[in-house]
Amino acid sequence: MSRKPVHLAVYDTFADWETGHTTAWLARSGYEIRTVGPSTEPVTSLGGLRVQPALPLADLRPEDSALLILPGADLWDTGDDLAPFARAARAFLDAGVPVGAICGATSGIAREGLLDDRAHTSAAAMYLAASGYRGGERYVEADAVTDGDLVTAGPTEPVAFAREIFGRLGDVFGPEKLDAWYRLFHDSDPAAFETLNS
Repeated sequence: MSRKPVHLAVYDTFADWETGHTTAWLARSGYEIRTVGPSTEPVTSLGGLRVQPALPLADLRPEDSALLILPGADLWDTGDDLAPFARAARAFLDAGVPVGAICGATSGIAREGLLDDRAHTSAAAMYLAASGYRGGERYVEADAVTDGDLVTAGPTEPVAFAREIFGRLGDVFGPEKLDAWYRLFHDSDPAAFETLNS
C-alpha cells in the first residue's frame, strides 16, 4: 500500500535547517515530500533558498497527507501572516493526522490554542508565555515532545524533532535503528553506524 505524502510548509523566512533531517530521512524511507506555501508563488528561506511550493495552503486536506511539518520562521513572531498554517494544523489534529512544529511554529500553534491541553516544548517557556496561551503548565523542558499526534521541538533540536516524528509515524525505523540513528546524528556515536546500516 502506498503512503500518503508528507507536507512541508514553506513560507518566507522559514528556517530551512530545522527540518532537513526529517525530510531527508522520510524521503529515503519512501515518503514523497510535498511543499505547501501560502500560494504557489516562490518563497525564500532564512538561508536564502528560493522554493516553489507544490501546493497552495488552500488546497491542503488532512485526508491527503501523512503529516504536516511547520518549520520556524521570523514571520511567526512578527504578525499573523502565518496564522492560516496554524489553523491548518488544527484541522490536521482534529482529523487525527500528525503535525510537527518546531521553533517559532510552536508559538503560532500556541496562539491557535493547540498547546493548551497537550504536553509540548519550544525554545523556552517564557517564549511561549509571550503568546498569551493557557498551556504553560503543560510545558516540558525536553529536546522534543510528542503528545498524541503533535510533535514539538525548539530551534536547536532538529535531530530530536526528526526522531520524534519517525517514532510517531512508526514505519521509518524500528526501535533499535531509531535509537542508533539518534545516537549517530545527535551524539556522533560511531558505534551507532553499524547498527543503523545493518
